[in-house]
Amino acid sequence: MSNILWKSLVVSPAILGAALLVSSTAIAATTTTKEVLSVETSSATEVSQKPEVLAKEAQVLAQVNRYSNENKDSLSQVTSVSQFSDVQPTDWAFQALQSLVERYGCIAGYPNGTFRGNRALSRYEFAAGLNSCLDRVNELIATATADMVTKQDLATLQRLQEEFSAELATLRGRVDALEARTAELEANQFSTTTKLKGEAIFAVTDTFGNETGKANRAVFQDRVRLGLETSFTGRDMLTTRLAAGNATGFDFRDNTPPDGNSIAAAGIGKQTFEVGSTGANSVRIDKLTYEAPVGPARVYLAASGGQHSDYAAVNNPYFFDKTDGGKGALTTFASENPIYRIGGGSGIALNVPFGKPGDSFLKPSSITLGYLASNANDPSPSNGLFDGNYAALGQLNFNVGNRVALAATYVHGYHKAGSTLFDSGINGGTALVGSSQANSLGVDRTTLAASASSSNSYGISAAFKPSERLSVSGFVSYHDVTGFGANDDKEAWSYGVGLALPDFGRKGNVLGIFGGAQPYSLGAGAGETPYQVEGFYKYRVSENISVTPGVIWVTSPGQATNSSDAFIGTLRTTFSF
Repeated sequence: MSNILWKSLVVSPAILGAALLVSSTAIAATTTTKEVLSVETSSATEVSQKPEVLAKEAQVLAQVNRYSNENKDSLSQVTSVSQFSDVQPTDWAFQALQSLVERYGCIAGYPNGTFRGNRALSRYEFAAGLNSCLDRVNELIATATADMVTKQDLATLQRLQEEFSAELATLRGRVDALEARTAELEANQFSTTTKLKGEAIFAVTDTFGNETGKANRAVFQDRVRLGLETSFTGRDMLTTRLAAGNATGFDFRDNTPPDGNSIAAAGIGKQTFEVGSTGANSVRIDKLTYEAPVGPARVYLAASGGQHSDYAAVNNPYFFDKTDGGKGALTTFASENPIYRIGGGSGIALNVPFGKPGDSFLKPSSITLGYLASNANDPSPSNGLFDGNYAALGQLNFNVGNRVALAATYVHGYHKAGSTLFDSGINGGTALVGSSQANSLGVDRTTLAASASSSNSYGISAAFKPSERLSVSGFVSYHDVTGFGANDDKEAWSYGVGLALPDFGRKGNVLGIFGGAQPYSLGAGAGETPYQVEGFYKYRVSENISVTPGVIWVTSPGQATNSSDAFIGTLRTTFSF
């Protein structure tokens, strides 16, 4: 029977083309083809032996699965053999391919325009191609173009159909099952344009240390986010996110001064799951944004909950999880450069790419411009889109080679009286990172009255990935604040560096260590720098569950002299879907 198969392939260009089609594999030489197609069909004795039959069926399914995986990106019918960049007129199978394309149309290729006809094929791959040509011949007969199909080809197809009946039945059964499953999914899907994504965080955490330990107790907290991601064109994205949580931040404190009042530490030690939490598990819309391409650029529109790190490259891999998700670092400080937390809310941003993909040195990079206002929805005086708190960002992002990413960032902000510098325009203006001295703005030192101020901030972020198992990233930022009162100008600094070991112990796990100086100001009443060191290990339990234990050490959380250090222990579990 195998000799008949071989002869039929030689005399029939249709079947030869089918062999060349399957799994984008083909016959590199006559000897290879003979070896592949000389596999004998099972005898009656073999079929009668149940263990061997089961083994053969398992082998069939394995081969079919491999074929399906290898051909996920295959194209539909080509109209000319010249579309294949790796098929030349001098190739021995060129005429057969050309005939098949023109007469029967059952030849397909890969998205990059190749046919990949230099590898041998298995019986099951051949059967898939045979099935494709059988379907095409049936179409020709049904559309009154049967004269295109010769009797010789029909006879050859009949013999091959008998030879490969088992493989064809298996393939068709899988296709029927897939079509039924697809129909079921389409009938019960949530939406044709919208995907539901969710994240739930359980966190058990406690603080230790002299003043901070006395002021706090161990807690079990949560935060839940449900997002609707809608695409109308396949290239745009409307994000609507609901959030609820009961996390209340710890009261980080320094030493107790003679007056008995400990110095609070604002956003120092804040963890990412605390961001956006209402404190009472009440549900609210905390993000409403839309992104879409405009020519080569990409536009970002935020109606609510917009953050600079939504649209600007942060360059802090394995520590940053977009908009303070539960899969990166534990704290807001280790997650991203504090410069991205100046302002937020509603506004617009534009990301313009430059650089060539094929360039060996400068890879595709970008220029980013953005404007976000914290009180854009309030029409009263000193509020609104342009009269209230706002922050305008400009950034140059460079990708050098395949291992290095650099970003230079500038942010200009306006802050009303009583505002904080690093609040991202959320949580009612509560500081998300940094000491009280770095966050306090516009205090007239003559009258002690609050006043408005403006800020100019400059930051550099960098990431270096020397190998697939090692990533180094870091940032530095400087903030120059000009108050509108008397003697209320100040400066603030922040810097940090992180080391991440991805796939540590298991694929998907991450071991991370991050250290540096929280945003601090060394003005009046601030004599110490608040350093922070964080270590965590994200253990991936499954595709949708990760557990992250970690320890955070903070020195001088209130920037006071003779300060007391604070320690935080956290066990965070993240469920995502």
